[in-house]
Amino acid sequence: MAGRVGGRRVSRRWGILGGTFDPVHYAHLAIAEQVREQLGLAGVSFVPAGQTVHKPAESVSPAEHRLRMLELATAGNPIFVVDPMEIVRGGPSYSVDTLTELALRQPDDELYFIVSAEAARQLPSWREPQRILDLARLVVVPRLGYETPDRAWLEERFPDRGGRFDFAAAPALGHSASDIRARVAAGRSIRYLVPDVVAGYISQHGLYRSR
Repeated sequence: MAGRVGGRRVSRRWGILGGTFDPVHYAHLAIAEQVREQLGLAGVSFVPAGQTVHKPAESVSPAEHRLRMLELATAGNPIFVVDPMEIVRGGPSYSVDTLTELALRQPDDELYFIVSAEAARQLPSWREPQRILDLARLVVVPRLGYETPDRAWLEERFPDRGGRFDFAAAPALGHSASDIRARVAAGRSIRYLVPDVVAGYISQHGLYRSR
């Protein structure tokens, strides 16, 4: 979908969905697909965190496992892209750095940064949140158990970025990666919570059993 943003021509709207994806599950995939449809996105890039800022490093599975599970889960959808830039870049993974790199790579695209209601409320404490909103529109999706900030709440904190917010409906699936990890550790089924190829990978590599 072509158009103009700030006087420049854009050829596509492109979604960005980041996270630890430990593991990727059906809620991640459904959110990406429904936001893509609602906002007319040409595609969505899944960007797994390298060294996460908000979680202790020892609590997160090795990057190669999280990356491979994402690749397996998205293999059947040609408009889903897995981008390992944060893993390759090394060091702490900050969204502003990722969006800066993507803006340089995709100068003709308008970026849509997809975040949960929980993450949206934390945005004022992130590194360079104003710069994040310069680089991408913020797409807020609801998450069970968290109050979704409304436009007024966001505009109060970012008064000069008021036109940079979108709100999308998302499936209330209630999935959480922590629950899936706990189920695996307890020997319980995760069928229908993650794609079968992801469940097979978790079993094959013995992930989450020690937790």
